[in-house]
Amino acid sequence: MSDASLYQQVLGSAFDALPAPVRALHADTGARRWSGVAEVRRGRGTVSRLVAAVFGFPPAGSDVPVSVRLSPERGGERWTRDFAGHTFSSWQRRGHGRDAHLLVERFGIVDVALALVVDGDRLRLVPRRWSCLGIPLPARLLPAGRTFETVHDGRFVFDVEIAVPIVGLIAGYRGTLQPVR
Repeated sequence: MSDASLYQQVLGSAFDALPAPVRALHADTGARRWSGVAEVRRGRGTVSRLVAAVFGFPPAGSDVPVSVRLSPERGGERWTRDFAGHTFSSWQRRGHGRDAHLLVERFGIVDVALALVVDGDRLRLVPRRWSCLGIPLPARLLPAGRTFETVHDGRFVFDVEIAVPIVGLIAGYRGTLQPVR
């Protein structure tokens, strides 16, 4: 499967069960860009706002233009998200060792290992563990939230929610994307 895309490698044969627009976003191994519109939610507490600022999450808003650039990088993919000029990125790669069969997403110095779960017409991304500079962090503080990709009216739909126990919502964004040709 060396010529398979990152998500095909992690999901194996389950990749074929994804709705066509979700497969389309994740099937390519080259650079690509998708764009659309989103709604962005932000937590209101001081700690929530501080964490969101550190990671560069966009401010709250409706009908926010969004684009996502995906590009190959070091055996994985760089995801650069642009919400009306507020840009942040992460690096996704296939997990190894204790993270085998998981997708590992790096935000700065923090890695989050995610299970990719095909659930009907949804691809759920479920946090399993996290670390900072390679040092495991407490599971009870693992960021969670409901995060999935699906299809609605034939279009790719994303719904990301990042919440932390005790603190609550850090940021959330949902919307639609389509490939830019």
